[in-house]
Amino acid sequence: MTTPEFDKEGFLIDLTRWSKPLAEAIARNESINLTEAHWQFIDLAREYYEAFDVSPEMRPFIKWLKLKLNDKLINSMTLLKLFPDSPAKCISKIAGLPKPTNCL
Repeated sequence: MTTPEFDKEGFLIDLTRWSKPLAEAIARNESINLTEAHWQFIDLAREYYEAFDVSPEMRPFIKWLKLKLNDKLINSMTLLKLFPDSPAKCISKIAGLPKPTNCL
């Protein structure tokens, strides 16, 4: 099996090559130690992509998370604590999804 390829920003090129062990490696490269809380959002980001055929951008993803998890307290700070800097971009990268369109 060949090594998965990434673009210049570290996003997986062939989304079918994603796996949980690969996600762990990507997270380590981002200095993130994945916990159960991280996995919940990674799995939901992949579900979001399947539902909408687009990587989650922060505001729509938060609205969707509130509905999916029935938790009105989820906000950008919730994600920022787990995925520093740019949560939507980081979650998408670890989840093996394309870079969200509004991320720089």
